[in-house]
Amino acid sequence: MAWNEPGGGGNNQQDPWSGGGGRRPGRNGGNNGGNNQGPPDLDEALKKFQDKINRMLGGRGKRPGTGGNDGGSGKRNPFVLPVLVLVVAVVIWAGSGFHLIDQSERGVVFRFGKYTATLNPGLHWNPPIVDQVENVNVTSIRSANQTDSMLTSDENIVRVSVSAQYVVSDAHAFLVNVNEPEMTLQNAMDSALRQEVGNMHLQEILTTGRDRLGQRVFDRLSAYMDAYGTGLRLQTVNVESTSPPDRVQDAFDDVIRAREERQRSINQANAYRQAVVLEAQGQKQRLLEEADGYKAAVVSDATGQTNRFISLLTEYRQAPEVTRQRLYLETISQVLSKTPKALVDLGDSDAVTVLPLNQMQAGSSRSGDGSSSMSTQQLEQISRQVVDHMNSSSSQQSSGSSLREGR
Repeated sequence: MAWNEPGGGGNNQQDPWSGGGGRRPGRNGGNNGGNNQGPPDLDEALKKFQDKINRMLGGRGKRPGTGGNDGGSGKRNPFVLPVLVLVVAVVIWAGSGFHLIDQSERGVVFRFGKYTATLNPGLHWNPPIVDQVENVNVTSIRSANQTDSMLTSDENIVRVSVSAQYVVSDAHAFLVNVNEPEMTLQNAMDSALRQEVGNMHLQEILTTGRDRLGQRVFDRLSAYMDAYGTGLRLQTVNVESTSPPDRVQDAFDDVIRAREERQRSINQANAYRQAVVLEAQGQKQRLLEEADGYKAAVVSDATGQTNRFISLLTEYRQAPEVTRQRLYLETISQVLSKTPKALVDLGDSDAVTVLPLNQMQAGSSRSGDGSSSMSTQQLEQISRQVVDHMNSSSSQQSSGSSLREGR
């Protein structure tokens, strides 16, 4: 017999919760423990719950404190249990219809397999089994890569690696319009890449045309995605690498180095040409400035000569003889000052003494000290003869001779 079973023997008159004061008072008024209050009896609580269920189902539970039925039971309602099960099922069904859509997602609702609506972020309720909701992430950036060898327009083979970044712009189109839209994007990218590479030369793809190739692939692939209605929107298309086949890689490297050397030579030639052109322009400007200066000097000199002539003309009109004599003397002085010879007029004699001063100076400069002193002696002798002759001539005639010297 269990320790908490009613009707135990004398050796089992207290349960673990009793403080030694015996059992709790029963429903029949037995007082086994006085005023001691312990925790509820688990078996008794379970029996009470079973009685309540039986009464709800139309039965009659046991009376408290009796060992059996009270002699009969009422009729049970046969619809109570199915209704109770149905209510519980409805509650569970309705509770399972609540779902939360994240901020980065959109919910696509299919009612019996047919599209009905697209749900925005938040808490929503849709009838389970009737509606099926599929969440699609529309903010995360997805990527696709394509690497393959293909033919260029000049019939060369090039290996191109391309990557594309895209997002889902229309969740309904992404799920409904195309079967496996990401695979469709991959195939469309391969087609667009081959089309654009086939329209370009190998040299352009390997060097300066990579950015242009990426832009062309982006435009063509975007047109494909819009035409297919995949619900995908391209963000960027990047050409990761372009390279010739491995067997001709060394030859292409040599070509690239030669092209770089050619460009370097062209740059040097352009720099030299620029320097020469700038120098020629400077010389041209200098000549123009010198010509302008010469022009201004000539004009100024001509203007001065004109003014001088006008002034002389005015003086000549006032005193013709005096002006003519002054002009004659000035002209003779200018002419005789440029000759290296000296002419000596000896009066009425027909002989004219010429002093070759230039030859005497040149001889003295070419010879040494001895020849220089001899030339000086000759010069003194000639000068002495000229002076003596002039003295004798002045004593015989009353008029003296005129002596003109010029250098």
